[in-house]
Amino acid sequence: MPKIGQEPIRRAALLAATVAEVGEAGSLDVTVSRIARRAGMSSALAHHYFGGKVQIFLAAMRHILTEYGGEVRAALAKAPPDRRLEALIAANFAESFFRPKTVSAWLNFYVLALREPEAARLLQVYQRRLHSNLVHALRGRTDQPEQVAERIAALIDGVYLRAALSGRGVAGAAQNVTEIAHALMRTR
Repeated sequence: MPKIGQEPIRRAALLAATVAEVGEAGSLDVTVSRIARRAGMSSALAHHYFGGKVQIFLAAMRHILTEYGGEVRAALAKAPPDRRLEALIAANFAESFFRPKTVSAWLNFYVLALREPEAARLLQVYQRRLHSNLVHALRGRTDQPEQVAERIAALIDGVYLRAALSGRGVAGAAQNVTEIAHALMRTR
């Protein structure tokens, strides 16, 4: 007989276990059995909730993206209208996104998006939201918000990758990107 109310708890445990396993392995070369064992349940139950390994990983990335979205919304809600760009950039470099296991999940997500349509779609959603937020924050600050938003998004991704791969964290990353963004707004 199923235990009432256990499904959300088990799903959350599987998502955390997925990020932990991928983080330790440094790749998606993990099994559902390992993920389930770490979460304290059988692989049959993991398959029941999510299907295969890719589906569990995509669910974990949706969770990470939900946390990212919350961080961005909170930063934008606190920012005065003329500081939305700076708040958005700072939110992209929150320390919580630089935990080693989360970094590993993000890097594997980008790789998976090259061959898995659902991962590619999820990545596009993230990229479109970032672009939309940047364009909105840039309106009135530059006469080319679309082009400047593209460049800032590329800077955010590049600086994130460098900071993540260096292992030194993000100290000063948001400030550096903000300064470059301001320079981009002045150029044509």
